[in-house]
Amino acid sequence: MTEINRPLCLGAAVLALALQSTLATAQTIEEFYKGRQINLIVGGGAGGGYDVYYRALARHMGRHIPGNPSFIAKNQPAAGGLAAASAIYTTAERDGGTIGAFANNVTMDPLFGATGARYEPLKLNWIGSIGKLQNVCATWHESPIKTIQQAQEREVIVGAAGATSNTALMPKVLNAVLNTKFRVIAGYDPAAGLTLSIERREVEGICGLSWSTMKASRPHWIRDKLLNVIVQLGIEKLPDLPTVPSALDLVTDPHKKRVLTLILMRQETGRPVAAPPGVPADRLAALRRAFDATMKDPAFIAEAEKLQLEIEPMTGAAIHSLLTDAFATPQNIIAEAGALLTPTAQKQ
Repeated sequence: MTEINRPLCLGAAVLALALQSTLATAQTIEEFYKGRQINLIVGGGAGGGYDVYYRALARHMGRHIPGNPSFIAKNQPAAGGLAAASAIYTTAERDGGTIGAFANNVTMDPLFGATGARYEPLKLNWIGSIGKLQNVCATWHESPIKTIQQAQEREVIVGAAGATSNTALMPKVLNAVLNTKFRVIAGYDPAAGLTLSIERREVEGICGLSWSTMKASRPHWIRDKLLNVIVQLGIEKLPDLPTVPSALDLVTDPHKKRVLTLILMRQETGRPVAAPPGVPADRLAALRRAFDATMKDPAFIAEAEKLQLEIEPMTGAAIHSLLTDAFATPQNIIAEAGALLTPTAQKQ
């Protein structure tokens, strides 16, 4: 290429990009989404608890977007959902045609230095969350451990999924802040394997189990009173469990309470959905409006009730506000919380 032609080619390229941007801006929301499929990247395995929630969302949200696009869900469960979030942040198209749906840990794992998190949570465009994730610790009804105080007195063997799962991490957290004596046997399949481990009496209980997921997948455990729920793990107590103590209420040391509060803030965002950075503002606004409308849609609510899904939505703005507070936490608190969330448990 000659020196004379090079500036002309560069100018043509810049002009083409500007024209493309102008055309995109000129499109209405309806024109952009009409006849389109929105890719919903699910950071969890097919058939799992998160997947059930997000596929229900995918069946209804398109009706509330001008142009009525369809949704196609694609599972990308690697690295506990961090791979999906990293893909949304780094490689996904930023036109509003691809969004991500994640596990609750994704919103705050980078704060704790998680390896594999190639994204900045505060730069993702949060659309909303379907509901909170509120965990409990429970023993099988035949276990002599009926209270959290008894779990402070003798060792309690609990089953867990992978070493980064809540079922592996929450017992470790409680041992640190409440002096409990949970011993984790990790490595069970997070679906049937984990629940069968307690039914087969291979372990005494499970700690860090999602209450809403359990209600959906094992309703007879609650109906037939097969569990001793000994403590709940959430910023607020569950209405279903008014007499079960909250771990936050049991922690008396102010410093430890701040550490536990930061850890439990991860659960508040529950089942979050986000768009990549750089999505045009009008399309992001349309996605947020559609999400909020879906949470109130009678057809979606009816399906959620049929599937026994708990809907307790949070707006995208509320997620961003919560994360802003979390990332402003003093570094010593973040470091201690991060250390407790570093996987150490192995199957024994």
